[in-house]
Amino acid sequence: MKIAVLGPGGVGGLLAGVLERAGSEIVIVARESTTAVIAEQGLHVQSVTFGELHTQPRALARLEEPLDALIVATKAAGLAPALERIATEPPVVLPLLNGLDHLALLRERFAPESVLAGSIRVEADRPSAGVVVHTSPFLLINMAAPPGAGPAVISAMGRLEETIAAAEIPVRVLDSEAQVMWSKLVRLNALACTTSAYDKLLGEIRSTPGLRADLVGVIEESCAVGRAEGAADVDASRAMGELEKAHATLGSSMQRDIAAGREPELDAIPGSVLRAAARHGLQCPTIERLMATIQARIDAQGGAVGKAPS
Repeated sequence: MKIAVLGPGGVGGLLAGVLERAGSEIVIVARESTTAVIAEQGLHVQSVTFGELHTQPRALARLEEPLDALIVATKAAGLAPALERIATEPPVVLPLLNGLDHLALLRERFAPESVLAGSIRVEADRPSAGVVVHTSPFLLINMAAPPGAGPAVISAMGRLEETIAAAEIPVRVLDSEAQVMWSKLVRLNALACTTSAYDKLLGEIRSTPGLRADLVGVIEESCAVGRAEGAADVDASRAMGELEKAHATLGSSMQRDIAAGREPELDAIPGSVLRAAARHGLQCPTIERLMATIQARIDAQGGAVGKAPS
């Protein structure tokens, strides 16, 4: 299967390396500076699950050739300019961005019925161009067909699911778009807001009463919004149970971005939850307070600098 990966960061780079190792034809699409490094040095993945991988995928700054599937793994803030690099119409698009609002942008750019709902749970980082470090064994991709998807899209999604599974990447097709998006966002928003507001890892958040109360508060508020958005199965107890089981040294990509002076996904993660809450007249005081605290941290260090890699 010929798959393009737009954005070879922690998520995109990991998937590109693992899928190519399993036999897929991978094309990476990224900035010229990134493609030059990958063309010269290849893609290096250090993974607790897949071991050390060194692959040599093609890397292009602009994609014009036909594909079987496009995986979009940029940061939300970098999506619009990154899409200018795609000059083809893939039969199916799997976005693995954080937040909610990217789906509308992708469905403006591509045929709406070709854009799946997608999410990934993974802890991976890109310390430098062409290098990916995957540090936690937990890995899961969820996807769902958009409303009204026809047989061609369903078939293309099935082929993509089979290809991902054959690479030993856990993958599920869920019943609805809302289920895919909110089953991740409830947990992610709680982890991102608390670790980034207090600059502490999950273990300390869980064990400090006041911080734990904020963790629970974000989960409960996010679940209420998710249910209003149609994700009837989101459950605060289950989400908290997942975070109770997670390792104590777990942080968040937003926390790491702030520490590194990169642009954090403050608007994409808690911002998207608050916008959804406003659509339903719901209040999220804990999320609003933590979002303000995070913004104050960013402002105090002179604002996040740099752009998200793509």
